[in-house]
Amino acid sequence: MIVREVFPNGVRLITEQMDHVRSVSVGVWLTRGSRHEPQEHGGIAHFVEHMLFKGTTSRSAEDIAQQVDSLGGHLDAFTSKEYAGYYIKVLDEHLSTALDVLSDLVLHPAFDPDDIEREKKVILEEIKMVEDTPDDLVHELFTQSFWRDHPLGQPILGTADSVQALTPHVLRSYFANTYTASNVVIVAVGNITHAQMRALLEPTFGALNTVGDAATEQPPAVVRHAQVRAKDLEQSHVLLGTSSYPQNHDDRYAAYVLNTMLGGSMSSRLFQNVREKRGLAYAVFSNLVAYRDAGQLTIYAGCANGAVRELVSVVVDELRGMKQPPPDAEVRRAKDHLKGSLMLSLESTSSRMSNLARQEMYFDRQFGLDETIKSIERVTASDVERVARDLFANSSLGATVLGQQSGFELSDKELDLG
Repeated sequence: MIVREVFPNGVRLITEQMDHVRSVSVGVWLTRGSRHEPQEHGGIAHFVEHMLFKGTTSRSAEDIAQQVDSLGGHLDAFTSKEYAGYYIKVLDEHLSTALDVLSDLVLHPAFDPDDIEREKKVILEEIKMVEDTPDDLVHELFTQSFWRDHPLGQPILGTADSVQALTPHVLRSYFANTYTASNVVIVAVGNITHAQMRALLEPTFGALNTVGDAATEQPPAVVRHAQVRAKDLEQSHVLLGTSSYPQNHDDRYAAYVLNTMLGGSMSSRLFQNVREKRGLAYAVFSNLVAYRDAGQLTIYAGCANGAVRELVSVVVDELRGMKQPPPDAEVRRAKDHLKGSLMLSLESTSSRMSNLARQEMYFDRQFGLDETIKSIERVTASDVERVARDLFANSSLGATVLGQQSGFELSDKELDLG
């Protein structure tokens, strides 16, 4: 059973009781991410996430690590463009201690100046790591060009200059104005009761400050581009993409089915025609990314340096083909794949916790599994065709190529979707 409660200060608590498991997964989710940070402080949301693990006013970083390890638990965090998450998974018998650690970490960071300077070095290495990971870098380059000069197009990690410029005062000010009650969602799933979670969390999170800076969001404008960045690599990394739908769009389920058919499974058109039949790539897939007011559908492939033009031609042909009526059997297979993947993913308490948190942050409600499956089942072949015609309109396709491609260019005609 799923229970939702709002504390008097605005903190939201969602619980799902699962009596048949011994684990408990608890996440503290912040409805602010890198798109909400001040432009002059790029990367600050991610930096603060790091600093929360460097110690609190009563625990050192080593204390936190040793205490979680002694529970046999798993503690982690991440920052995305629209939210951040801090979560812990432990046996139900260790819940009280785990929540004490998690609450302390999120509510009472030390922001020690020496730790801040050390962590700058760590994050600068993380930025370099993206530069040395071409499949990550090509996605970053594409997004920066696709949503040029918009917060959604900026790197979550920030830049070397923006990270170096962060000061203890700036970090503490950002934390105080962002980690406030109205921005916090707590989700717990496992062998717990709602009353138990409320009793453990209300004394700490119920006293959280309610006043903070309001976030502003403007939808991004798409900049169609065809960029090539030369880099000494053994293969070229290609990313093609178009706009897609935001999180709450009525056609989101049809888009999920379309993506599965295009490149979201081993039987997908891209996997079969790019890899299996032509041997052009080892890795090839399509992906949907959705935010509150925008979305992307991207196709990634890594191929031989001399095969980029052929690869792009094959992908463009597949995108054109998606605008034709699809066979009912293919739609049926994609829907069954989606349903199976969803149900398997929700077998763990941590996955269910993450799913409930995202539903709360984007929809202010929870969707039951049966409701989601019915929404997938309602998608028809004509829905997929209609969405394909909407997303794959002519002049909608952008491209980024990363590799040994000095002098290489892609023409508008080669990216023409008809």
